[in-house]
Amino acid sequence: MDTETFAGRKTGDDLPELADPFALFSLWFDDAKAAEPADPNAMALATATPDGRPSVRIVLLKGLDGEGAEPRGFVFFTNLDSRKGGELRSNPHAALCFHWKSLTRQVRVEGPILPVSPAEADAYYATRPRGSRIGAWASDQSRPLADKAELVARVVEYEARFGDGDIPRPPHWSGFRLVPSRIEFWHDRPFRLHDRLVYHREAGTPARWRTERLYP
Repeated sequence: MDTETFAGRKTGDDLPELADPFALFSLWFDDAKAAEPADPNAMALATATPDGRPSVRIVLLKGLDGEGAEPRGFVFFTNLDSRKGGELRSNPHAALCFHWKSLTRQVRVEGPILPVSPAEADAYYATRPRGSRIGAWASDQSRPLADKAELVARVVEYEARFGDGDIPRPPHWSGFRLVPSRIEFWHDRPFRLHDRLVYHREAGTPARWRTERLYP
């Protein structure tokens, strides 16, 4: 390995150690929105059953915030009766992973899950396209489907039910907020000597963070 080349890299290329991990995430997220060709807010969501069997899928980040006294966290929405909805309610801990390949960056987030408020779910639901709001009623997410015609028939049923009127949020559709206890920032480096910076939430309010660097 050319250690001289690695050691001689520009200092400005180092992963910055900001006091607030949300500030660093926001900087990286802005870079991703400018660089990624599609869905820079896509993230892998890992959940687990009560007995610890894991499952993972891609969902979309829809907020990076807190509401009132709620701690700040990563917000996403789903059908509460889906597999992930059931797992999150029975085992309210999860992990997220953002991977922005064009930037050679990754962020891993772990922590407990809290439900968003009905008002917060209503506000986001109202911003969805009309077809997506119909779909939230028509889809029994994660349940067996006989064929595509069955789904189409349900869409037609709810289109007729709501007509041109308002489409309220279904009672089985809402969101969750992952409140991070650990956030790791990873940046690709030559010779696989990657930068890894971890933030650990310490007890107390407001949130305080302890940082450490990890071997790649």
